[in-house]
Amino acid sequence: MPAKVGAVKVNSISSSSIFNIGDVYSMSPTSSAKTYAGGGSFNTGDGLRINLNHSNTYVYDKDQIDQPTA
Repeated sequence: MPAKVGAVKVNSISSSSIFNIGDVYSMSPTSSAKTYAGGGSFNTGDGLRINLNHSNTYVYDKDQIDQPTA
């Protein structure tokens, strides 16, 4: 359905966003991220007791590509 659009001001657009003016059939933004975290990093809750002693997180990835975004 056509429409008239007045002035548009865009301050910023992030890497996984879409800006469109006009008719569109399909839009699907994509992004990817790699998260490194040690043992016990994402625990949530009340009264947690975590003892990891000597925990190591190895972040070496020789191929650098896990799941490409196309």
